Amino acid sequence: MTELDTRAVVGAPEHPEDDPHAGPVLLGIARAAIASRGSSGAAQPDDPAWLAERRASFVTITEDARLRGCIGSVQPSRTLRDDVVHNACAAAFHDPRFPPLRAQDVPRVRLEVSVLSATSPLPADTREMLLGHLRPHTDGLILGWHGHRATFLPQVWEQLPEPADFVDHLLRKAGLHTDFWAGDIVARRFGVIAWSEPHDLLLTRMP
Repeated sequence: MTELDTRAVVGAPEHPEDDPHAGPVLLGIARAAIASRGSSGAAQPDDPAWLAERRASFVTITEDARLRGCIGSVQPSRTLRDDVVHNACAAAFHDPRFPPLRAQDVPRVRLEVSVLSATSPLPADTREMLLGHLRPHTDGLILGWHGHRATFLPQVWEQLPEPADFVDHLLRKAGLHTDFWAGDIVARRFGVIAWSEPHDLLLTRMP
């Protein structure tokens, strides 16, 4: 390895947030995974090092600006490459809200890959307490209560800009009534950095 090569490796970004090429890389992995139904997910010799990080991700699929699938992870349990491959295929073929994506549909859909920050707890003894701590257009939110659980990415604020509506819809997604509350509800927030096709659109919502 030459001195120039050594400098290039030493100076390589350690995290996707620091890599200007992360969007095209992640979107390419997601699209290749869908096109091959997951058979092209193996690590490559020229992969950036951050693809081997354990990170949580979501893959969102839209068609004509309408949701067509969205599946993800909130806790890191796989390498980022493996997580994106898994969630891309799950969103395309196993989201129970939609029929599986057909081969002829793949060129028409648009992908978005979101990489999550670590989650952190939010005070939620009362609904008012939670609403007072939420940061609209910044926080992703996870709500859990005795087996009921649901997650909204920060992107959902674009459709539900009022905190009360945001929480009501998340409760409904978790299978709870919108006026339900209990002192042992668990709330956690997180940020994302997200890339959409075309890959020059970058959405950053890290805390």
